[in-house]
Amino acid sequence: MMKNALTVIALTIGMASTAASALTPAPLQPVPALDITRYEGKWFEIARLPNSFQRDCMGSVTAQYEPLSNGAISVVNSCRKADGTIDHASGVARPDRADPAATAKLQVRFAPAWLSWVPFVWGRYWVVVLDPDYRYAVVSEPDRKYLWILSRTPIMEVATYDALLSRVAAMGFDTSQLIKTIQP
Repeated sequence: MMKNALTVIALTIGMASTAASALTPAPLQPVPALDITRYEGKWFEIARLPNSFQRDCMGSVTAQYEPLSNGAISVVNSCRKADGTIDHASGVARPDRADPAATAKLQVRFAPAWLSWVPFVWGRYWVVVLDPDYRYAVVSEPDRKYLWILSRTPIMEVATYDALLSRVAAMGFDTSQLIKTIQP
């Protein structure tokens, strides 16, 4: 009787741990390589997970990346607010200091330059999907708190968008939470 009870308990624990591990997605990985020269320029936001710093963005969301003489990258994010004005956020990106060999792992800062020595002002910016021709990209960070689907054009083909949704869902993202961006 005791042996049967122990067997049932062991099987229950084993099944519960298997179910829990099936619900936990594998650690997020950046793409193997990012050619920052090809990545530079203007990107249009196609969709994003909700976040506090874009709560006033109603559409026309873009990101512009340009090289700086010190090897960093200028970042200018823009969006149209409900009143029709355009909001700009200027920042800088650099290779991830914890893993500088991983070219698709960047750190980005929108705080003033004099605060750049403070570690928590640098956010993680990982390119996790990248079209071979740099026509679209998906950006996130290891905790999956943020997600952006970006394109070189303001409109993305439905088939491409649907394929990206499948890919990011397989990576453990809740695609039902995505906000589609209104582009002009």
